Amino acid sequence: MKKIISIVTPCFNEEDNVEELCNRIAKVMNELPYDYEHIFIDNASTDATVARIKKIASDDKRVKLIVNVRNFGHIRSPYYALLQANGDACISIASDLQDPPEKIPEFIAKWEEGYKTVLAVKNQSEESFIMFSIRKTYYRLISNMSEVPLVQNATGAGLFDKVIIDILRKINDPYPYFRGLLCEIGYPIATIPFKQPRRKRGITKNNFYTLYDIAVLGITNHSKVPLRLMTMGGFLLSLLSLIVAFCFLFAKLVYWDSFQLGMAPMLIGIFFFGAVQTFFIGVLGEYIGSIHTQMRHLPLVVEKERVNFTEPQR
Repeated sequence: MKKIISIVTPCFNEEDNVEELCNRIAKVMNELPYDYEHIFIDNASTDATVARIKKIASDDKRVKLIVNVRNFGHIRSPYYALLQANGDACISIASDLQDPPEKIPEFIAKWEEGYKTVLAVKNQSEESFIMFSIRKTYYRLISNMSEVPLVQNATGAGLFDKVIIDILRKINDPYPYFRGLLCEIGYPIATIPFKQPRRKRGITKNNFYTLYDIAVLGITNHSKVPLRLMTMGGFLLSLLSLIVAFCFLFAKLVYWDSFQLGMAPMLIGIFFFGAVQTFFIGVLGEYIGSIHTQMRHLPLVVEKERVNFTEPQR
């Protein structure tokens, strides 16, 4: 009996890419000795994405579709789709064609070697040099801060054994940092390097807020370093303030008539400590917001409809 590979593709307003993606994946999988299912999860697209996937699914029952009632974001929706997979292994491939489907055989080869997790790592990219450098710096920073080693420059594309998917189902995280969870689980991770191509059609759905959101999520979910830095920084600033206060007191006592404090040091001190306090409160707010999200126990997504699914919803 052939093993089954589940391929999961999250999408939002990708009407120009889904057909080519399906064709490229079908071509790759038809050359491999595996059965497969291709699960799309649509985050309430406003273009013709859903209609085009439904047309493909009507001709190919291996193509399945989950449509969300609204846009649940770029973190929750892809994670939910992985949990719906039924294959012996699950492969995540983005719908923008920047994760080349032609890497699938390399993922599977590493899986057959015994790896439970295989991640695509972009060591080169055709995106702007500035954005690529910022991403590399972030990955390096969060890897150094994390309590477990993280895979740097991982895109989220890769292969995950059924064992990993079953563990993720038990975690029940309503707002997960997926790449961090894979490292937290602890199985050895194989990496497949590739050069990420430039997006050919459509526009990226990432903006400053979504990039900031996932960056902060990676820190708050996997590191206490910012909180420790706040504690140590507050202590050092308090000590520094005490030393400066004694220095000013000594200078005033010794040079009573000639020493003038002036307004500049006072204003600089007030603004400096105000900025530090605001920053520290912001960091605390991010951690509190993360706790609030966890405590609400909301579902990852709410489905509107399913296409070509015969098994019950997980």
